Amino acid sequence: MDHEVELTVPASTAPQAPTQEETPASPPRSRGADTRALTQVLFGELKELQPGTPEHNRVRAALIEANLPLVRYAAARFRSRNEPMEDVIQVGTIGLINAIDRFDPDRGVQFPTFAMPTVVGEIKRYFRDNVRTVHVPRRLHELWVQVNSATEDLTTAFGRTPTTSEIAERLRITEDEVLSCIEAGRSYHATSLEAAQEGDGLPGLLDRLGYEDPALDGVEHRDLVRHLLVQLPEREQRILLLRYYSNLTQSQISAELGVSQMHVSRLLARSFQRLRSANRIDA
Repeated sequence: MDHEVELTVPASTAPQAPTQEETPASPPRSRGADTRALTQVLFGELKELQPGTPEHNRVRAALIEANLPLVRYAAARFRSRNEPMEDVIQVGTIGLINAIDRFDPDRGVQFPTFAMPTVVGEIKRYFRDNVRTVHVPRRLHELWVQVNSATEDLTTAFGRTPTTSEIAERLRITEDEVLSCIEAGRSYHATSLEAAQEGDGLPGLLDRLGYEDPALDGVEHRDLVRHLLVQLPEREQRILLLRYYSNLTQSQISAELGVSQMHVSRLLARSFQRLRSANRIDA
C-alpha cells in the first residue's frame, strides 16, 4: 500500500482509562455511544482550529483513531475477496479521512451515517482499479513488478522487446519464473466472455449463463436500512425486527413486549419517520 496514516491522539481529547473504583467496562452499545459523543466533541474543537496547525492535526488524528472501528466494520464486508485485510482497512481509512475533511457537523447528521458510503466507496474503488481478477501469491506478484521494470529498461536499451532469457539473465532468475510472472501479470485484466465466443456461431457465454435476480436491486437498500437501524433506540430496533424479520403482527408484538398495540403502532410510525429522514439526509 502506498498510503500510510500516522495517528496521534491528543491527551486533552483521548478517553481516559477507567480506574478500579469506576464501573466495569461498558457494553458494546455504550462504547458506541461514547464514540459518537467523543466524535461530536472533537468535531466541535476541529471547527474552531485553523487547518494545518499542530493542534488541528492532533484533533484530526484523534477523530481518525476514534472512528477506526467504523472502517473495520466496513472492511469486514470484503473479507471474502482474498485480499490482505490490513490493506483493505488502510484503503478504508483513506475514505474515513476524506469523510472527516468533508463533514459538516452543523447539518445535524450523525458522522457514521455520513462516513460509511465514503469508506465503502473507497474500498470498492480499490478493488475495481487495483486488485487482480485472479489472486496470485504475493511473492509472484512482487517478482512480476521486477520483471515488468526490467522489460521496460531492456526495451529502452536494445530498441526492441527483450527475450525471456535476457530478462531472466538481468534479474538472475530462471526463464520459467519469468514466464510465470508474465502469466500472473495477465490476471489484472479479464478476457471478455463475449470475445471468447466470437466466430463459433453460438450465443455469447454471457447470454447462456446466469439470470437476472429480481431481488438484486434491493441488496444495497437492505444494507442501508441495516446501517440506519442501529441508530434507533433499542426498543424500536426490536419492534422492527419482530415486525419485518420475524413477521409478527402488531398485536403479537404488543403481547411479546407487554405494551399496548396502539403504542406499538406509534413506535413503528416514529421509526419509519426517522429512517426516512436519515435516508433523505444521506442522499
